[in-house]
Amino acid sequence: MTTTDSPVRLQAVSAPDQPDVTPALEELYRGFEQELLVPLWTEIGDLMPAHPRSRAVPHLWRWENLLRLAAQAGDIVPVGRGGERRAIALANPALGGRPFATPTLWAAIQYLMPGENAPEHRHTQHAFRFVVEGSGVWTVVGGDAVPMNRGDFLPQAGWNWHAHHNATSEPMAWIDGLDIPLQYVTEAQFLEFGRDEISDAERITPERSRSERLWAHPGLTPVAVAHTTPGSPLLSYKWEYTDRALSDQLLLEKEGYAGTVEPGHAAVRYSNPADGRDVLPTIRAEVHRVARGSETAPVRETGSSVYQVFDGSGTVTVGDHTWSVTRGDLFVVPSWEPFSVRSEAGATDSDSQALDLFRFTDAPVFEALRLNRQETSR
Repeated sequence: MTTTDSPVRLQAVSAPDQPDVTPALEELYRGFEQELLVPLWTEIGDLMPAHPRSRAVPHLWRWENLLRLAAQAGDIVPVGRGGERRAIALANPALGGRPFATPTLWAAIQYLMPGENAPEHRHTQHAFRFVVEGSGVWTVVGGDAVPMNRGDFLPQAGWNWHAHHNATSEPMAWIDGLDIPLQYVTEAQFLEFGRDEISDAERITPERSRSERLWAHPGLTPVAVAHTTPGSPLLSYKWEYTDRALSDQLLLEKEGYAGTVEPGHAAVRYSNPADGRDVLPTIRAEVHRVARGSETAPVRETGSSVYQVFDGSGTVTVGDHTWSVTRGDLFVVPSWEPFSVRSEAGATDSDSQALDLFRFTDAPVFEALRLNRQETSR
């Protein structure tokens, strides 16, 4: 390979901690280019910075705009083989137009019209659904029909067959979260198509799925059923239990007992009932409730997060960006960007009279690699 064909391009520069620019150095760099070599001394500032510099940037997507565009897509874009799902991904403005919210996380609004069925498939990507409004869609995972209602969180580990069907006369939207960017960069992804239509026996509308009847009893593990596959065997985490847990934390705080993250800030993490770990191997999911008038301390962490406002209103600050947010709005917190929130929610815009935030993050990956770090400013 000649230096003109090489993708490696090196430029000798006169700068501190760099070698003197001489004909000998230029000759050395041309040799490096020909052999596809890159010296660390020209790259260390980019490859090994003093702190994380995310390729993603903070960004906000307004729910009303997402919902309007998804409804338009519902009128003109069919669901079926080819597109598979009417899912519209959030594209971080700093990631070159790729459908990635962050370098590791994928988020999208999915929209299903009345009576529609999304065909069956499976993939290695770990996924979940979170419902900010509406009801009437069932996701069918391995033949188990799971209802989707406002506030429900529905995790689904990779390589499980799944389809969706809308059993009502109204369209429904929700958000999907997956680790698509992570598996894309590691070149580990697989996708397999299943049946075009689920059976009549699966197109049912039970109030509780089989997985809930087995695994949704707090502190109780079924003796007869072993769970050894990745991810949670519980396919739906109902909002009523999440809501109660958050309310109880704030009530305990008022009574003078421990239970909140900080004053006015309650939080819960969805966990696997079989082992207590995160619900998915690569994704952590939480709900945070911030009482009206409370403000969280700025926190920065390695790894990235996507938030959706479930209820209420407030002001969020991510790095140098500050936004007023309301129900459904989504925003990104890139790695090591400081994040804080102030609740302005009340009885007119929130069932809990607080700001409720759903969050998902790549924290399990960073913890497994011992790369997790957190810093709180007080």
